[in-house]
Amino acid sequence: MPKLSHAARARKIKLLLFDADGVLTDGKIYLFPVPSEGQHRIVVEAKGFSAHDGAGISLARLGGLKTGLITRRNSETVALRARDLKLEYVYQGSTDKLKAFREILHKEGLTASEAAFVGDDVIDLPPMQNCGLSIAVANARREVKKSAHYVTPHAGGEGALRDAIEYILKAQGKWKQAVENYVGESTLGN
Repeated sequence: MPKLSHAARARKIKLLLFDADGVLTDGKIYLFPVPSEGQHRIVVEAKGFSAHDGAGISLARLGGLKTGLITRRNSETVALRARDLKLEYVYQGSTDKLKAFREILHKEGLTASEAAFVGDDVIDLPPMQNCGLSIAVANARREVKKSAHYVTPHAGGEGALRDAIEYILKAQGKWKQAVENYVGESTLGN
């Protein structure tokens, strides 16, 4: 059986899943202690997200892709961003990312070859090694890049997810129409 090219793999994708820290963000976690009364100290978490990735998620939706994240950490900041982006799937606290990946496939009625996964670190390798199109961000760990079918030109938190979406939609011939629809949505309210 011939090995599929990366573009051929991308043409089959219907679901795009990704990690949060290091993909949707630059991987930095800012913790700020907040003065409080009593013994319990409150800590506020902050992360930065790329507007390019947010636009990319909208373009993915317009191109017919479903999206979701699978992350090991639990973060209200990530939950807020996921709600803002209207992601179909948000799995936080997932120590077994492959199990979460397979659960989402089952819910969608898709095969692994119809899903892509974007990662940056070794915990992302199990879903990356079991999906149709594995994508590493530009600043991913060496082992992750080595396992990827495609490496984004941008780093995590700097538009890497947008790169992945653009790559898939262009391979599917849906990019131009998705952009036209996105721009059309933006001008409807003006």
